[in-house]
Amino acid sequence: MAVCGQPLIFWSVRQALAASRIDSVWVTSDGDVILDAATKAGARVIRRPAELASDTASSESAWLHALDSIERQGHAVTRVVGLQPTSPVREPGDLDQALEQFERERLDSLLSVTEIQDFFVWEAAGDGAFRPVNYDYRQRRRRQAIRPQFRENGSFYVFRPEVLRTQNNRLGGRIGAFVMPAHKIFQIDSAEDVRLCEAVMRGYGLDRL
Repeated sequence: MAVCGQPLIFWSVRQALAASRIDSVWVTSDGDVILDAATKAGARVIRRPAELASDTASSESAWLHALDSIERQGHAVTRVVGLQPTSPVREPGDLDQALEQFERERLDSLLSVTEIQDFFVWEAAGDGAFRPVNYDYRQRRRRQAIRPQFRENGSFYVFRPEVLRTQNNRLGGRIGAFVMPAHKIFQIDSAEDVRLCEAVMRGYGLDRL
């Protein structure tokens, strides 16, 4: 899959390489096409075992395998920045600022989020009608009175290796959130998402790495 004329994995690799607070960039995959594209973009690669590349395998299992592989090669890992390749709408500065926050706030893990603006949720009631989930439409509050809420946007996570190993989860211990602008919420799950992300990236000049 190509985005703005480059393989999708290219953007995460190049963004990580351009971040001043990231020491080395690795890509784990079981696919030759992805590993080849990652190598050409400048990343080191780890071939993922087939049992960790199925639809039911968790990202945590792949990260654990990669972490062990990196350490076996003699590299000391003090923190992991896990980028989701399907979220290419980000900048190297996002990663640097998140890592600075991670150290400043003495966090154990961190997730990227986007603030939800006027997010009123409705659901189908089952009888053809709809009903509100998170507010009372009869007492609609002013925007200023609504407590800010944030959506996990999946762009990236930062965590200490011991959190992943002891809890088998990317999040644990003291958790923080790095707030990203609204236009960085988009991720790719379909062909339509590719066109949308390309438009956003070109509109904000994020296609010039």
